[in-house]
Amino acid sequence: MASVRATPGRTPQGPRPQAALATCSSPAPVQGHGEAEEEEEEEQEPAEIHLCVLWNSGYLGIAYYDTSDSTIHFMPDAPDNESLKLLQRASQEHSKPKRPEIIFLPSVDFGLEISKQRLLSGNYTFIPYSMTTTEKILFLSSIIPFDCLLTVRALGGLLKFLGRRRIGVELEDYNISVPILGFKKFVLTHLVSIDQDTYSVLQIFKSEPHPSVYKVASGLKEGLSLFGILNRCRCKWGEKLLRLWFTRPTQDLEELNSRLDVIQFFLLPQNLDMAQMLHRLLGHIKNVPLILKRMKLSHTKTSDWQVLYKTVYSALGLRDACRSLPQSIQLFQDIAQEFSDDLHHIASLIGKVVDFEGSLAENHFTVLPNIDPDIDEKKRRLMGLPSFLTEVARKELENLDSRIPSCSVIYIPLIGFLLSIPRLPSMAEASDFEIEGLDFMFLSEGKLHYRSTRTKELDALLGDLHCDIRDQETLLMHQLQCQVLARAAVFTRVLDLASRLDVLLALASAARDYGYSRPRYSPRLLGVRIQNGRHPLMELCARTFVPNSAECGGDRGRVKVITGPNSSGKSIYLKQVGLITFMALVGSFVPAEEAEIGAVDAIFTRIHSCESISLGLSTFMIDLNQVAKAVNNATKQSLVLIDEFGKGTNTVDGLALLAAVLRHWLALGPTCPHIFVATNFLSLVQLQLLPQGPLVQYLTMETCEDGDNLIFFYQVCEGLAKASHASHTAAQAGLPDQLLTRGKEVSDLIRSGKPIKPVKELLKEKQMENCQMLVDKFLKLDLEDPNLDLDLFMSQEVLPAGTAIL
Repeated sequence: MASVRATPGRTPQGPRPQAALATCSSPAPVQGHGEAEEEEEEEQEPAEIHLCVLWNSGYLGIAYYDTSDSTIHFMPDAPDNESLKLLQRASQEHSKPKRPEIIFLPSVDFGLEISKQRLLSGNYTFIPYSMTTTEKILFLSSIIPFDCLLTVRALGGLLKFLGRRRIGVELEDYNISVPILGFKKFVLTHLVSIDQDTYSVLQIFKSEPHPSVYKVASGLKEGLSLFGILNRCRCKWGEKLLRLWFTRPTQDLEELNSRLDVIQFFLLPQNLDMAQMLHRLLGHIKNVPLILKRMKLSHTKTSDWQVLYKTVYSALGLRDACRSLPQSIQLFQDIAQEFSDDLHHIASLIGKVVDFEGSLAENHFTVLPNIDPDIDEKKRRLMGLPSFLTEVARKELENLDSRIPSCSVIYIPLIGFLLSIPRLPSMAEASDFEIEGLDFMFLSEGKLHYRSTRTKELDALLGDLHCDIRDQETLLMHQLQCQVLARAAVFTRVLDLASRLDVLLALASAARDYGYSRPRYSPRLLGVRIQNGRHPLMELCARTFVPNSAECGGDRGRVKVITGPNSSGKSIYLKQVGLITFMALVGSFVPAEEAEIGAVDAIFTRIHSCESISLGLSTFMIDLNQVAKAVNNATKQSLVLIDEFGKGTNTVDGLALLAAVLRHWLALGPTCPHIFVATNFLSLVQLQLLPQGPLVQYLTMETCEDGDNLIFFYQVCEGLAKASHASHTAAQAGLPDQLLTRGKEVSDLIRSGKPIKPVKELLKEKQMENCQMLVDKFLKLDLEDPNLDLDLFMSQEVLPAGTAIL
């Protein structure tokens, strides 16, 4: 472990750490004049922030301990590239150190399993001592996102550091641990909080095994998901940026509107050809950072030059095209100005120097003619060698033994010119290879190779042409690499702007094909208003899709209770509201006629249960954890989607939990989150478990009974469902009519409070079976058997069977 002092804005030099921990002090808050004067003499200790950072594979995990309130704060795993811009924002928002102490810790302190053990075995004052180990695990799992592996590892490393430094208890007995009064989640300003469960249940991302047999072990592909249908990016960097936007939905209205302006421009019919041309050019933007890295290491491949050349000329094409577009749009202005003449200089150099066809044919860097006269001369000599060497071989043959039928003069790089003659039958031993006037070199493929006086003269006259040419071309390649690397800074900006343009063109293409519209943003509106919204995935799978509206702004109807039969569309409606809100918060057009998005700071869901094998949680416990996250973290600007909560346990207990959660939120009054609840607990309304008032609005999915058939209209309207119509859904699932009839009878008996009696026909059948069994036992009875005990037979066989019959 190393410790180093660093001033703000500078990073200590050295190898990139896998994890680091920074310690800093901040001044204590100034007390107000109205406080007691006797406290003026007391000096408050400066608050300290101990920040633990773990970065791995493009994702960042952050946790910090604040001594002012003895609380650990954590941020769920978030994508961040090597520039660590997200880390800079986090450090600026949550601490302003003057001279932080930066400590690098070994990766062993951040092991996943040991970090989990530290978290679960910690002594926390906010957990009652009466809790068992299992209850403690369940309690912590509702607070800490154990599915965010980097966050868990960062928390474990922070606990290790606090225990080692004994922050705040330096002078206390060793059995007294560092006080930890709670764990709190934090989100950076302007970012919308969305957890992994929400990403999963809304199908924003969905990975599936690759169908190729060659990628069964490790290959994954994007399945039917929102990211999958919107990802029409042509370059790798555009796809990475789109994924980054999806993982960082924002409330920054200026940024969101700038994205929508570009999409709206390309949706105009007159700009379709321009969009298609830009899309084609973006297809040639390749992985330039990897090429530049190979250049720095002198590992440049032959194909890299052609890839770099196409990338640079495509970037120049993007610049020229954007200069003809309205400069009032910031992206077009940035591309037109920041794609500098350095790109043209690089493209001109590569185009004038590199022989792409020759390089691919010879598999090494080759320069074009008229670049270096010396190289051109040596190549001319090399090209004329075959005819010249034929003449030399003819003269050599005149001086050889008449038994030698033929010979040839060959050139081998690094060895030089050699005389090659076929091996004669008389040349059996190595001593037979010696020929007067010739120096034997080696035997290869039945031919003997020698140096003669003429070949030695050729070596002295022409030298090693091939290697000389390669050396000189390598020197030119090195000079060209230096020219490219000297202007490499322009590529960073090119990739940033090109990837942004690629993403917005992809979103515009999807909006055009799917009929999306531009959302509006209203900071004063707390909630969302959607007119005739559609589910972006379901509408692609269904023959017809019925749009529905949603409104949750203002102080009325902040809690919407949605009832209706199974399969009537309640879950789709909830997901539809969540997806449209999410799409607007990433700067995309949305599947709705109109959408007005207010200040939304988080989206919480309890729709599907995501199984957890590592923690060993039951399905219902996972449901409770998801609801607990919403209860503990949702604000008046949060959107909460709950579907069928409480069905995983006893009906009465589930109904009570659902009512208790909703009453908790309703008690907050105007600060209640915006809640959409879909449920089949009709008793929630019939027993009046929720208080009456403007905060609650009851919605239902419209249906119509046509005889024994139930027709779904999939339309949301105000009101309450009169029945769950479970029998209709069961019939659609293919259950036998006999079971459906019996199910209706039992349901009616339960509703009327009458006892449930077995079916008479089934009872008679059972009695007949028992009688037949008793008769069979009597027929098998051997009365002549001396060992037969009739009393025992009657007590153990006849009487129990008779009781069952009666």
